Amino acid sequence: AVYGLAVKNATELAINEINAAGGINGYQVEFNFQDDELDNEKSVNAYNNLKDWGMNILVGTVTSGCCIAVAAETKNDNMFQLTPSGSSVDIINGNDNVFQVCFTDPNQGIGAAQYIGQNNLAQKVAVIYDSSDVYSSGIYEKFAKEAENQPFEIVAAEAFTADNKTDFSVQLQKAKDAGADMVFLPIYYQESALILTQAAAMGYAPKWFSCDGMDGILGGVDNFDVSLTEGVMLLTPFAADATDDLTQSFVTKYKEKYGETPNQFAADSYDAIYVIKAAIEKSGVTPDMSVSDICDGMKAAMTEITVDGLTGNGMTWTADGEANKAPKAVVIENGAYKAM
Repeated sequence: AVYGLAVKNATELAINEINAAGGINGYQVEFNFQDDELDNEKSVNAYNNLKDWGMNILVGTVTSGCCIAVAAETKNDNMFQLTPSGSSVDIINGNDNVFQVCFTDPNQGIGAAQYIGQNNLAQKVAVIYDSSDVYSSGIYEKFAKEAENQPFEIVAAEAFTADNKTDFSVQLQKAKDAGADMVFLPIYYQESALILTQAAAMGYAPKWFSCDGMDGILGGVDNFDVSLTEGVMLLTPFAADATDDLTQSFVTKYKEKYGETPNQFAADSYDAIYVIKAAIEKSGVTPDMSVSDICDGMKAAMTEITVDGLTGNGMTWTADGEANKAPKAVVIENGAYKAM
């Protein structure tokens, strides 16, 4: 819900801004949304509901599993789809109508290994990942491969599954026994909170490094001691404390409207709307065109536009749907993200 609400809110914020400024090529943008409840079948049902409403461009879905399910439908319909935060390569593989704003899972894995190595953050690294999840396993696979080129050693790689994700004592003990001075967590924040809690209880205090799935751990987990996140590092495309004008304006407006600091999922979706605006303006597509014709125009435009956004300057896209931009790293200090 932390992810989904952030995407919904920031999408709404961007669309309201665009409409107040005259719309896109003179057309006002209509916004509708559906909650897929992180369920693939419900996600497809939500897509069909939005089609019945009259959707001609889709921003979504929020998570990779649901996005893979929906991409199969948009491919059949030749509906243009831009996901803010679905990061699996399986979303775009074979789907020339689907594009991503966020980094792909392989890029996150490669980027994390390079950042750890280039900044000499650790010598012995353990990994705890979800082998039943395409997001987590995709990042781990590329992290492990890139680690071979870096000056650190993976001393333990311990998996869990969706059916066994409450007790991490075995994985943590193996990491500790292997002498890992850092644990890499390419997983979501709910499981990360359990791992941090259980590590503290056993007196294990390595450095922690993660990816965008960690975003949400500050305030997103009930009965969790947030002080345990002190010093946790993660790759992210967005840092709310950045000093550039675009970030500060966005953070101020988001806080005023929704009463909280936006996370990177909000930033990705805010960018997504402005990417769509740029592609519409480049292609000249209009609402009276068919869904398929709109999609064809948007696909061509996506490989020609360059967008300066919250999550990257000079963002471009390949024909296979992947975004090109540079990752950033943040560290949690005093309960807030700080750019590294």
